[in-house]
Amino acid sequence: MNKYNLISGFRLQRIEAISDGVFAIALTFLALDIKVPVNDLVHSEKDLIITFLQLTPKLLTYFLSFVTMGIYWLAQSTQFHYINKSDRNLNWINLFFLLAISIMPFTTAFLSQYIHFKFSIFIYWFNLSLLGQLLGINWYYAKKKNILSINDDEQKTVTKSIKNRIIESQILYTIAALCCFINAYLSIGLLVVIQLNYAFAVFSKKDNVTKKHSDE
Repeated sequence: MNKYNLISGFRLQRIEAISDGVFAIALTFLALDIKVPVNDLVHSEKDLIITFLQLTPKLLTYFLSFVTMGIYWLAQSTQFHYINKSDRNLNWINLFFLLAISIMPFTTAFLSQYIHFKFSIFIYWFNLSLLGQLLGINWYYAKKKNILSINDDEQKTVTKSIKNRIIESQILYTIAALCCFINAYLSIGLLVVIQLNYAFAVFSKKDNVTKKHSDE
């Protein structure tokens, strides 16, 4: 058994392939929770507008989770830009990361269904926290096993950038989640703002991270 463990999981491309597949399916499943309401009471434009506005929780959480998964897809891709080898443990770390991605359609639907409850926001926050922690574990395992394609100086710079990003995001997510004790929509609104900032780097400092290829 020990010998098998030493020879399995060396194909890095397999992690990237299944990751893209899981992300694509999870992003698609997000939209399946949004259904056109069937309402026999809709007899006017006003009735239809009111019915549409009732979809606000689902549309808001869908947008939040779509941006969130886009951020984590890019974050994982960024890490593998610098990782040039794999092993069995790295495969399993990423499989657990994909597990957290695959349950996001559920936590999103749960949040949209019970948007006024603090527990639903806690479940969603826990999902976000798990994703960040697993990405951190992924990078530090690769660093520990010396399977990065960059020298020590670059490694320190990239590691610092990844570490700061994860710590900062976890703190911000926690603050946003705690705002549910004031108002649920305030909490979700802050999460949307945080994720949009991470997506477009509106307020973020530019990191002088050395890239592996100048065209990427």
